[in-house]
Amino acid sequence: MNEKNEHRPVASAPPDRRGAGRLAMLKRSFHHRNYRLFFSGQLVSLIGTWMQMVAQSWLVYRLTGSAALLGLVGFAGQIPIMLFSPIGGAVADRYYRRHVLLITQGASMLLAALLAILTLTDHIQIWEIFVLASLLGVVNAFDVPARQAFVVEMVGRADLPNAIALNSSMFNGARIIGPALAGFTVAAVGEGWCFLLNAASFLAVLIALLAMRLPPHKLVPTEGKMLRHAIEGLSYVAHTRSFRSILLLLGLSSLTGMSYVVLMPVFAHRILNGGPTTLGALMGAAGFGALLAALTLAMRPSLKGIVAWIANGALGFGVSLMLFAWSANVWLSALLLVVVGYAMMLQMAASNTLIQSMVPDAFRGRAMAAHAMVFMGMAPVGSLLSGLMADRFGAPAAVALGGATCILGALLFRRGLPALKNEVRELLHTQKALHAAEDALRD
Repeated sequence: MNEKNEHRPVASAPPDRRGAGRLAMLKRSFHHRNYRLFFSGQLVSLIGTWMQMVAQSWLVYRLTGSAALLGLVGFAGQIPIMLFSPIGGAVADRYYRRHVLLITQGASMLLAALLAILTLTDHIQIWEIFVLASLLGVVNAFDVPARQAFVVEMVGRADLPNAIALNSSMFNGARIIGPALAGFTVAAVGEGWCFLLNAASFLAVLIALLAMRLPPHKLVPTEGKMLRHAIEGLSYVAHTRSFRSILLLLGLSSLTGMSYVVLMPVFAHRILNGGPTTLGALMGAAGFGALLAALTLAMRPSLKGIVAWIANGALGFGVSLMLFAWSANVWLSALLLVVVGYAMMLQMAASNTLIQSMVPDAFRGRAMAAHAMVFMGMAPVGSLLSGLMADRFGAPAAVALGGATCILGALLFRRGLPALKNEVRELLHTQKALHAAEDALRD
């Protein structure tokens, strides 16, 4: 074929090439053996985690019938992330992350097993749920920064955005399967079996971590005490405008919007007249929307336009939350939750991807700790406030107010987009130049 013919357009070719290109972008991280192991192990474990989350919320509601206590348990389980994530990020930057993950995943397995034993033997009390939820929160404060910072060791910098998006798709694929399984399991045999299955699911990720063949990882030399190292990381994030703006918006969405998850048993039972199966279906609907958003990001060939996606995700999250709050129809509520999940994941995953692309390697663990603090650490405060507000004014009013606040935050964020885009562009160029220089020296 000559050059002219080679470049001559063919009617059916462009769609095929685009489709093949999107598929290749979607799966490129799976070329790494370590990531394939990580993905498969985490998927099994996360299905168990979602089963436990749904079963635990139903157990609390069954034992107490209180929306406020649902909020308090959510607070107890996530406030340790706010308190201890800075130390967890420093640990992730000072020690081998695979070793940290083996410890945290093993600890999570033991806590799930204890919750299962207490529930299956009918000895479970509300104070025990509070204690176990708090301990799991402490474990997660060390697990989340290490797990997110560990991704670059498995796939390298070039495939990092794709791997982050695939991690989000894995999380939300489990979010579809786990709640549905939990709903059927709770209805059939009770909450304790969900906790036991979650404990067993951690074996998959522990085996995957042990089976990995990782290249030698050079630890960043650190001086001084752990707390000082943690504060240094938070100071770096706080004094970089792009990080600060993205994390403030994410924290606002988490504080005022994500508490809808804690109130889901109230919507399932009081608003929609359902039970644990309805709860699982609603949670699964939000997970399906989040999965679609994660796959959308995984197929993106570059970071172009990603800052605007963060703003649009926050805006869509607020609008869809307000609409969901006043729905009294199961099917309409499920459809709106698909949009809620899509918009929230668009904001969260895009924020994670952009931060990891801009941050220097020496601060990666601590930057992910800051991300965990504002996304997961602000949620318990929101859960507590929403639970108290729902008890006084009703769950729909609490969720609608959260949605309105998210809309306001998104509009304020959009006002500063031009200046923010310029700084993001500079940080990305700086990191690209540094990585190119490192690769040249290595060669």
